[in-house]
Amino acid sequence: MIALISDFLQTLGNGDDQLSRFLFSLFVIFTLSCYAWIYTKNRKGNDTPPLPPGPRGLPLVGSLLSLDPELHSYFAGLAQTHGPILKLWLGNKLGIVVSSPSIARQVLKDHDVTFANRDVPAGGRAIAYGGSDIVWTPYGPEWRMLRKVCVLKMLSNTTLNSVYNLRRKQVRETVGYCYSRAGSPVNVGDQMFLTVLNVITNMLWGGTMQGDERSSLGAEFREVVSEITENLGKPNISDFYPGLARFDLQGIAKKMDGLGQKFDRIFDIVIDQRLKMDREAGNIYGKEMEDFLQFLLKLKDEGGDSETPMTMIHVKALLMDMVVGGTDTSSNTVEFVMAEMMKKPEVMRKAQQELEAVAGKDNIVEESHIHKLPYLHAVMKETLRLHPALPLLVPHCPSDTCTVGGYTIPKGSRVFVNVWAIHRDPSIWENPLNFDPERFSNDKWDYSGSDFSYIPFGSGRRICAGIAMAERMVMFSVATLVHSFDWKLPHGAKLDLEEKFGIVLKKKTPLVAIPTPRLTDPSLYH
Repeated sequence: MIALISDFLQTLGNGDDQLSRFLFSLFVIFTLSCYAWIYTKNRKGNDTPPLPPGPRGLPLVGSLLSLDPELHSYFAGLAQTHGPILKLWLGNKLGIVVSSPSIARQVLKDHDVTFANRDVPAGGRAIAYGGSDIVWTPYGPEWRMLRKVCVLKMLSNTTLNSVYNLRRKQVRETVGYCYSRAGSPVNVGDQMFLTVLNVITNMLWGGTMQGDERSSLGAEFREVVSEITENLGKPNISDFYPGLARFDLQGIAKKMDGLGQKFDRIFDIVIDQRLKMDREAGNIYGKEMEDFLQFLLKLKDEGGDSETPMTMIHVKALLMDMVVGGTDTSSNTVEFVMAEMMKKPEVMRKAQQELEAVAGKDNIVEESHIHKLPYLHAVMKETLRLHPALPLLVPHCPSDTCTVGGYTIPKGSRVFVNVWAIHRDPSIWENPLNFDPERFSNDKWDYSGSDFSYIPFGSGRRICAGIAMAERMVMFSVATLVHSFDWKLPHGAKLDLEEKFGIVLKKKTPLVAIPTPRLTDPSLYH
């Protein structure tokens, strides 16, 4: 808390005198208003359930100890003291943290419609065209239209089956790259990011990056995406005090707006090229939809559905969702899977033995082999248990005041479901900090969100739309890397699994490993 006060006062001192006096006046007004509000609330009768328990915080400042905490572990520590549902004052914004399966069930299933909305942060508005995408759009006709478009036309099993050769081509190019680097260090996360990015952009608009272009532009994409996901996870003064949003005291909105403009320029170029190509072909959309962008542009020109029209903002926002939401999450998961297996060589050996039995050592892995690899599936599930891609999911926001766990959850509060803490709860999981794929050997848990002890992709209406895509990409990529190569660390390097928090969880230190070919036929690497 003291650190937060210091951060805030230092921010005040960095501005000019007039702005500093103005902000100090607001500080005093907010402090008195908060004290008056708390006093009034405490004087009311007991007919309404109380707010959840939580740490005491100063008015205005709230309960955060710092503006840059590892929120998932910080919230888990608070839950040990205050229980599975707690309140946390984020300035004058009320945060609710849920850390148990039973409470998560009430939020994501029993009161699903009430909690199916978002409290859009300043960074989310800046990067996602005012919050016009699937992630931030409020629950309602517009959101249903956007999700339907994505699920049916981009992420359905039919669509994913139709572009298997595209995924295969990109994974084989990654294998070729690793083979060319045999005996030399490879940044696993960077290579997988490029692979997933090429798959997604090809599905979106038929464009991939090759050679030097693949490395340079791909690296720029990853840097931009990483900055976006990192900043979306940071506590932001502008979100805690909406009245101060225009000052953007931490500069997050400005930074996110700049990152968004980079993507927007790329989208403008791609859309212009697509329209020009189709006009020159004499049929603006062709008889069949060749890619997702063509479908979106056609839908926009036809007016969308009868309830909600599709606009160019929607088109760009959906492209943003696919690129940002599909790349970092999948590549980070592959990186964690590989790191966990390298940390436990017996797990790696068992996965390789399974792959040899299914695919053979004189053959390459195909996606058709994936459903025959129960142990590797267990490895992926265990990795997502310890390192869920979105450790706090995307925060929910109740549209009405309701009761959860015997406590009042006010309308408009920001609700965090701490999946990271639920997945490490010793009352649910035996030896929860141990990486043990065997715990998933009985197929008890899946990704459907029906068992609230294990919800790496969330649950309810806002469950991740890209589960099928993520599962295919991660499983196919890991199976190929593990089957094709043995992996070891560079001399003197140490393997750690420390996490770096953002809205997306990533490995703090990139995994750099040396591949050694293990297949019998060298032609299988080309």
